[in-house]
Amino acid sequence: MTQEKQLIFGVHPVLEKLRASPADVSEILIAEGAARSVEAAARPLGVKISYRAREILDRLAPHQTHQGVIAKVAPFSYLSVSELFQTISTSTGSVEVLALDGLNDPRNFGALLRTAEAVGIRHVIIPKDRAVDVTPVVVKASAGAVHYLKIYKATNLRRAIGGLKDQGLWIAGLDARAKKNVYDQHLPDKVAVIIGGEGAGIRPLISRECDFLLSIPMVGTIESLNVSVAGAVFLYEMFRQKYKR
Repeated sequence: MTQEKQLIFGVHPVLEKLRASPADVSEILIAEGAARSVEAAARPLGVKISYRAREILDRLAPHQTHQGVIAKVAPFSYLSVSELFQTISTSTGSVEVLALDGLNDPRNFGALLRTAEAVGIRHVIIPKDRAVDVTPVVVKASAGAVHYLKIYKATNLRRAIGGLKDQGLWIAGLDARAKKNVYDQHLPDKVAVIIGGEGAGIRPLISRECDFLLSIPMVGTIESLNVSVAGAVFLYEMFRQKYKR
């Protein structure tokens, strides 16, 4: 991967990239006999297709399940938090934002992006530092959902959350220790959901900014769920409430 191009791999991520923004795709590498659906989608768009030995794709995406297809694409374009505020200020309907506080596992990040896109969330905030970026592994784990999301980088996540509150959003934090659970709380039409990193969860300075902290009810022996699973439960409860109204 060069500074000018990023690689994404896997049938679904590449297909979704072709559907969402084909102009960003400069070339697709396909192993012989693989990824015919990608080839069929790329040809009418005029995207360059090159055939390579599978061993070459293995070297480009080491230890990854590339399914015989790799695309060279423009680097992921992040947005600024000020652009999010501008979007919210002109919105007349409900607004849902997902903010991630220190998530470091690319597969958890990708899984959360996939769920966010599935429930209709379009805005995701991540910290500029000490958090995973949108990498090829994240794109693959999201099954290409990342191509339909707007991801904003916050230099200061606490300040960004304060800005969301100034825009009229309520702030709901996911905290395994919270006494109130997600099924007991009415979630407003304008809300930002905060999910913390693996293990530590939401940092104290961020949790203090939350209007309410909520947990996922559990009756088993283990103490907590994987962050992407817990986040999916939370986001789908928000989705259920929205469409019940």
